[in-house]
Amino acid sequence: MKKLLALLIISLCLNNVKLLGQNDGTTNKVIADRIIKVDYNKSTGALNTMFKECIGAGRANEGLRADWQQQLTLLKKECDFKYIRMHGLLTDDMGVYREDKNGNPEYNYQYIDALFDFLLNIKMKPFVELGFMPSALASGSQTIFWWKGNITPPKDYKKWEDLIRNLTQHFTERYGAEEVKTWYFEVWNEPNLANIFWKGTREDYFKLYDYSARAVKSVNPAYKVGGPGTAGAAWVPETIAFCNENNVPIDFISTHTYGTKSGFVDEFGTKGHILSKDEESVSRNVINSRKQIASSAKPNLELHYTEWSTSPTPTDPIHDSYHSAAFILQKLKQVGNAANSMSYWVFTDIFEEAGPRFTPFHGGFGLMNTQGIKKPAYFSYSFLNKLGATELQNSDTESWATKNKKGDMQLLFWDYTNTHPGDAVNNQQYYNKDLPSKPKGSVKIEVAGLQKGKYTLEIYKVGYKVNDVYTDYLGMNKPHDLTKEQVNILKQKNNGEPIAIEKITIDSKGKYSRDIKINENDVVFLNFIKQ
Repeated sequence: MKKLLALLIISLCLNNVKLLGQNDGTTNKVIADRIIKVDYNKSTGALNTMFKECIGAGRANEGLRADWQQQLTLLKKECDFKYIRMHGLLTDDMGVYREDKNGNPEYNYQYIDALFDFLLNIKMKPFVELGFMPSALASGSQTIFWWKGNITPPKDYKKWEDLIRNLTQHFTERYGAEEVKTWYFEVWNEPNLANIFWKGTREDYFKLYDYSARAVKSVNPAYKVGGPGTAGAAWVPETIAFCNENNVPIDFISTHTYGTKSGFVDEFGTKGHILSKDEESVSRNVINSRKQIASSAKPNLELHYTEWSTSPTPTDPIHDSYHSAAFILQKLKQVGNAANSMSYWVFTDIFEEAGPRFTPFHGGFGLMNTQGIKKPAYFSYSFLNKLGATELQNSDTESWATKNKKGDMQLLFWDYTNTHPGDAVNNQQYYNKDLPSKPKGSVKIEVAGLQKGKYTLEIYKVGYKVNDVYTDYLGMNKPHDLTKEQVNILKQKNNGEPIAIEKITIDSKGKYSRDIKINENDVVFLNFIKQ
């Protein structure tokens, strides 16, 4: 009898938390743990789209590959990033600089032209990172990464200045001043990581910045230049103070942050990292950087976080995990208006800092893997890109509600739960296995002010075993190489298409309500399309 009673209770509980149980006025009632209430007629203004201003890529030379370009074209179409930033524009594999036997500079921009022509052709713009040092101009031989980016200061700062001026002039002649005015020129990458990215002191970097900024501005004072592109949100007040005290031009601050407890760079992907339990990881640094700018002598500088992600290593399985999708949305929501852009690092696993990768899923930074298979993180950005231009009032802290001029409404919501067990286990040991998600109750959606009529409701989702390619890959027993058939299977199963499409009718009251069951780190997007 006790067993029968227990089974009855379980059955009642299960019936009470339907996945997509619409409240249609019947006796079906769902107790919601969370309520999202929005009114179509109550807006807060234009949606801040800083989340799709910029995206990262590994290095410039990789951008000459056909598969890299194919992936970026798809990303532009579905996520609509406007700028792209990458390392290695001036490294030797781009063939930019050499000197003749008399030490006179010779410039060559054929590879850069091919890359930038492509970017502009797909309606993207370069966020130009000036680095690393051409070996013929370098003061030393120290390099970073498999592709050997030289990290030493120039042997001759005047020759460096001439290179940057000539390059900027070349951009102007090829693309026009009005186009280049919309670009950003960032001086170097993470110079605060001494002997890793910069073989010099902070003062040496400021000297490099001075020569670089003046070179860019000498071509056109309206061109935008900034830095310091540091790791860990470092040197922000110091950079502003240097520029202010020495009358050096600066238009924006750039810096980086990651979501792990420690570490800024993992050159060859050999270090273990731990996802921070700090609920304000990433966003705390961004908001603090904005405060530092606001209290400086140049309070109106733009702030661009030109790198950010869950983890700073190219071998962290959290990058492949469905946990990343909710993490991305949570941090972007927390950042709010503090940054002008948040450039996720990076869009693709075609990324060779540690050398070519040997497996299709290896914890790479990318939103897509080498074969162009979309990871859960990809859909955070494709869903964000589906939001309307006008944001609706909404007190829920893990969602966005929007509308567009067509009468459509969009709701993107998620659960972010950091399930990492703590310091005893690193990400590489935890996120590399099948991780079922636990229920988190239900979310009650209450919409008012909708126009009367018929709608198509598209329901999208990312979560455990839903657009969750890494779990699918584990289910294949982690093949070292994917066959064409396996690639096609994974692409089709993880295509981000709606999990359901429904026809609904809104009466003259203009109301719609629904209870949606949600699990840890689920991401759900509802698209109400007016017919």
